[in-house]
Amino acid sequence: MSKVEIFNSAPKHGYKEKSISVDHDAFKAVIESRRSVRVYDETTIPEGVMRECLRLALLAPNSSNLQTWQFYWVRDEVKKNKLVKYCLSQPAARTASELVVAVARPDRWREINALMLAKFDEAKKVKLKAAYQYYSRIVPMAYNMGPFGIYGPFKQLYVWFRGLSKPTPRGPYSLAGMRLWAQKSTALACENFMLAIRSYGFDSCPMEGMDAKRVKDLLDLPKGASICMVISAGKRADNGVYGPRVRFDQNLFIKEI
Repeated sequence: MSKVEIFNSAPKHGYKEKSISVDHDAFKAVIESRRSVRVYDETTIPEGVMRECLRLALLAPNSSNLQTWQFYWVRDEVKKNKLVKYCLSQPAARTASELVVAVARPDRWREINALMLAKFDEAKKVKLKAAYQYYSRIVPMAYNMGPFGIYGPFKQLYVWFRGLSKPTPRGPYSLAGMRLWAQKSTALACENFMLAIRSYGFDSCPMEGMDAKRVKDLLDLPKGASICMVISAGKRADNGVYGPRVRFDQNLFIKEI
């Protein structure tokens, strides 16, 4: 069964999960009140709130459920001070109660895929045949780039030829594509975290203004990891937001065809 065939067939899994009612107005308030806060006051975020928000971050949707992310909650004061410096000592980092580094980990796909395969006992391998084949065959074929990415050009050529005649998944087929693949899932989890923080009455700021190499060295990350962003969190100071939100005509960004 090919990757496309697996996508096209709905598995007979027998699982049911009812949708629960949610408070639209409360959710809307969280979305609309989330701002990138640049200055925080001295209020600390309770440890339990941080742990719950990080848990909620990990519920974000992600590609193939391979969860290609890690979140480093930097609590050691020495490392935290270095992280502030590596974030250019900007107020959003310097005044924050907490700092979290979101890391994309495309290099962990084998490890997490093995955890997914371990979910299948012999009965599930039969009942959920398509899902099992996806993780046992399709995932390794799609994400294994080989030593130094040598499989990439061959994958790209195959995809190009196949795509001439039928709709075809177009990647990733390089180590750079794998990094992008992991970054997209990690960014989704970052948004979960920031919305969760806001729902508890605190605020956040996603920061890309940083020395990513020094941050990576500070966390002692392997070569295959890459920094997605640093997120500061705390209680908004009176001057914490630098101005009203600026958004342009939605017709520039939303197209109905």
